[in-house]
Amino acid sequence: MKINKEIPLTAAEIASLWTSYMNDSMSKCILGYLLKHIKDKEIKPAIRFAFDLSSNHLNQLHTFFNQEQYAVPDGFSDKDVNMDAPWLFSDVFCLTYVNEMARAGMLAYSGFLSMSARADIRDYFTKGLMETSSLYNQTTEIALSKGIYPRHPVIEVPKEIDYVDSKNYLSGLNPFNSKRPLNAVEISHLYLNIVTNTVGVKLCVGFAQTSPSKEIKEFMMRGKDISKKHIKIFADTLLENELQTPQLPDISVSDSTTQTFSDKLMMFHMSLLSATGIGNYATAASVSQRSDLVVNYERLSLEISRLAKSGADIMIKHNWLEQPPGVPDRERLVREKE
Repeated sequence: MKINKEIPLTAAEIASLWTSYMNDSMSKCILGYLLKHIKDKEIKPAIRFAFDLSSNHLNQLHTFFNQEQYAVPDGFSDKDVNMDAPWLFSDVFCLTYVNEMARAGMLAYSGFLSMSARADIRDYFTKGLMETSSLYNQTTEIALSKGIYPRHPVIEVPKEIDYVDSKNYLSGLNPFNSKRPLNAVEISHLYLNIVTNTVGVKLCVGFAQTSPSKEIKEFMMRGKDISKKHIKIFADTLLENELQTPQLPDISVSDSTTQTFSDKLMMFHMSLLSATGIGNYATAASVSQRSDLVVNYERLSLEISRLAKSGADIMIKHNWLEQPPGVPDRERLVREKE
């Protein structure tokens, strides 16, 4: 990897590299634990591929940091995972989890790439996007071959084009008017958000029962309850239209109560899930044309934001929240010279 030192990094590039390091250092801890315990011979290569990606990304990021004299973030390391803890998740959950994280990774890398200007940074994020896409395709193929991939509902393909001929198409809040049937775009986002929240429920349960902290346990159970509530709202909307809800495979959590991951790592992971959820809801709201769906996404986003704020408060309290790079506080510098 050829690094261009002559052109300084922009704020967007610094932020993207920092975020990538935090995410990959967390992922390496979790994937290393999954890799040690997983038994399924078809799923294990995908977990190995994901682990190798995170490891290679961290090595490349270290090269960037060293060349730019950029302070390496603390992130996460071996001290944040107990490799000897009993098996916590089912093998199928591991596959579903990596598939969902690859989906989130594709969105992240495309965003990082779109904000980068320097050629070497663009090359890095382009390669990351391709690798994460490959991981997503690999895990999807394995799930399909095992018959455990939660396929979206099937509807009839359109035989002719059509145009909206009434403002009622956008209405969904008037109790005296019947709501129009969901369109394909709205169905796809409702379904996707059920799947992602289901993974969130299982993670919250696993994190809650293995944390030694009452404060963290309560936070995780609050996250679980919010995800279950959101799943019901989205599923009920699909059922009202005679559409099936996701038929998810066995993504169970064991009865282990041994601490597996550090509280710091688990809280960071929850902040990442919260940010992803808010982004998913914002995207869904922007493309949904029925007003009741938009209102639901907006109010549920606010609920996730409040949970994220509570999580950030906990992380600040315990000195777990690593600060992203930023500009100097000029006023403070001036006061120090007085």
